[in-house]
Amino acid sequence: MIPSLCFVTDGDAPLSIPDQAERAARGGAAWVQLRHKTLDDASFADLARALIGQLAPLGVEVIINDRTEIARTIGAFGLHIGQSDGDPRAARARIGPGVVLGLSIEAEHQVATVPPGCVDYLGVGPIRATTSKPDHAPPIGWDGLARVAAATDLPCMAIGGLDAADTPRLQKAGARGLAIVSAISRAADPEKAARKILSAWSDT
Repeated sequence: MIPSLCFVTDGDAPLSIPDQAERAARGGAAWVQLRHKTLDDASFADLARALIGQLAPLGVEVIINDRTEIARTIGAFGLHIGQSDGDPRAARARIGPGVVLGLSIEAEHQVATVPPGCVDYLGVGPIRATTSKPDHAPPIGWDGLARVAAATDLPCMAIGGLDAADTPRLQKAGARGLAIVSAISRAADPEKAARKILSAWSDT
């Protein structure tokens, strides 16, 4: 149920978030996760609503990163939360049963703490160290991804320092999709970069 490619927005990239999202969507990203750690809630909500309207004609869904109340208030398609964002059961209770809920997994032992029937997918990583999220957990690596994927029936979306060349190893490790930040947001041609990643995934 998760797409092969999710683009995660980059608040520090040269391109604006709407431009990043548009180009990634036109390159084939089926989900765009709106992530911006420093934007105030009102501005974030306005941006989220604008992105939903912008991407809907392209058939692309918007996932809200971290901000449960905004996801609930604007009726977002999905919400993605991290290990420090509270109990997934509380997030599920706030957003309701019809909203996609993703949870970050940074280490194999965290899989056992996922409440049954609560979460729709796991975001696993970082696979490599990445500059797009300076406060990220230690990289889990390829073996860590494989162990997490083997330990759960939930679909796993890999994230962290990835690009098109990584798709064979990701699929071999059990990932069902990948989330990309800088390999698209910082690319000379983000649409072309997204298309290349998606093509590599499909061809593997």
